[in-house]
Amino acid sequence: MTRFVVAPQWQGSPSARAMRLIDGAEAIAEDLPRSALTRVDVPTEAGEAVGTGIRRFTTLSRVRDAIAEVLADGDEPAVVIGGDCAVAVPAIAAAAARHPSLAVVWFDAHGDLHTPESSPSGALAGMALRAAIEAGPFAPAPPATAARTVLVGARALDDAEADDLDTSQITMVGVDALADASALADAVAATGADAVYVHIDLDVLDPASVVGVLEPVPFGADPAHITASLAVLRERMPLVGASLSGFAPASRDAAVEDLGTILRLLGALA
Repeated sequence: MTRFVVAPQWQGSPSARAMRLIDGAEAIAEDLPRSALTRVDVPTEAGEAVGTGIRRFTTLSRVRDAIAEVLADGDEPAVVIGGDCAVAVPAIAAAAARHPSLAVVWFDAHGDLHTPESSPSGALAGMALRAAIEAGPFAPAPPATAARTVLVGARALDDAEADDLDTSQITMVGVDALADASALADAVAATGADAVYVHIDLDVLDPASVVGVLEPVPFGADPAHITASLAVLRERMPLVGASLSGFAPASRDAAVEDLGTILRLLGALA
């Protein structure tokens, strides 16, 4: 049975409205089976950078360790629900510890490939995928590799990220390619991986499909294309971990509008 781990972390986001991520994570949690649900306590304080170049690093590292501890307790696949995208890093590490040839599929409107040096904000969410594939302050031993990473739906890249992708081994799958349900599975199979981890930031979706995100980006993915692509992917290889982040409704009442779409995505992951 799939476990759900809810970590309403907001400290990794660059947004002035980041604390909406708390309400988003809690709204999702209310619709999940309690018997399969574990909550991670997220400190209320922002935290300090302590010379890392990552804002709020001290709090973010505490949450990282707490997520890792929860995931180490049990062998069942887990879906981690944020909060911001940085909750995926310890979850990828937990999956990679059991499956060293893991592929990472990262659905996101943004690249999340900044380093502390290139980031204009110092926010960890914008460095989360980089932290998973390259050693740095947040993950000294990165759990994944660029050669087995597939970035899906990215269309709002900063110059530093775009330049890096030009020379990177990361595979990119565009929004339009998802209309072919086998395109994602083909890209993952080409990495040579024997298992896959999937992360979904809700801003990968078209704004017409989801309202409660902090930074909507036009021309995003159709949720039906994502769920169909995940179904084909899971036929090809085991999905051994997943995460979903970025739900930031304007209010608890407003969350209802998006929960149907979100729960269908979770159903495709679980």
